[in-house]
This record gives sequence, C-alpha cells and structure tokens, in this order.
Amino acid sequence: MQPFNVKVHDYAEKLIETPRAHLRLTLWQHENGLELFHEDNLMIECFLTPSGMLAGGFLAQSLGIKIPPLGEKTLARVSTGVLFRSLSIVQLNYDVPESQVLLDRLLSEAEAQRGGSSDAT
Repeated sequence: MQPFNVKVHDYAEKLIETPRAHLRLTLWQHENGLELFHEDNLMIECFLTPSGMLAGGFLAQSLGIKIPPLGEKTLARVSTGVLFRSLSIVQLNYDVPESQVLLDRLLSEAEAQRGGSSDAT
C-alpha cells in the first residue's frame, strides 16, 4: 500500500521488469511537489506534504542527484536496479521505526549500484 503522500504509477513498475544499465530520468519540482519521469512518462509523484517531500528527498538521494529548484528539472542516469531501490524507498512508511533500517540499506545499495557516484553531496 502506497502512502497518500506519494504515487507510483504502473509505468515505473513495468520499466523495472527489463534490466537496463542506463535509464535517463528527469526529476522536476513544481508548486505541488516532485515528479520523476522516464522519457515523457510520469513514474513517481511526491506531493507537497511533509512526508511527501521527505520521500522526495530520499528519492533524489537514491538517484544520486539534488532536488532541483522550484520550476526546474534535474537529470539522472541510473540502472533499473537503482530505480527499483528508489521505488521501494518512496513507498516506505516513515512513521514506522523499522523503516529507517530499510531506508539506510536501500540508500546504501543504490549508491553502490551507481558506483558511489553522486551529485547529491
């Protein structure tokens, strides 16, 4: 079950079914929150709520990028393995203490799969 602060679209789930080394993704911040696209397909929405933006921050971190300024976009190039972890991260319930353990592990795995590269520092 997804938190109401985040919406993962079916396209994202279908995209990770076929392993790929390079996916070009776009993270866009607008007045209602963050949206992640592959090509012109919306995959993830993180709504402008405390929990939604917390998930959005972890989403950007997992992709190795910074959240773009309002009205702007940031590009990321990642594998489907990284995207899988990003999808898992945004669907965590951060109110459950055990989620922190999963979050830490998923972020570490995403970083390792990106080869330790990150623009988020």
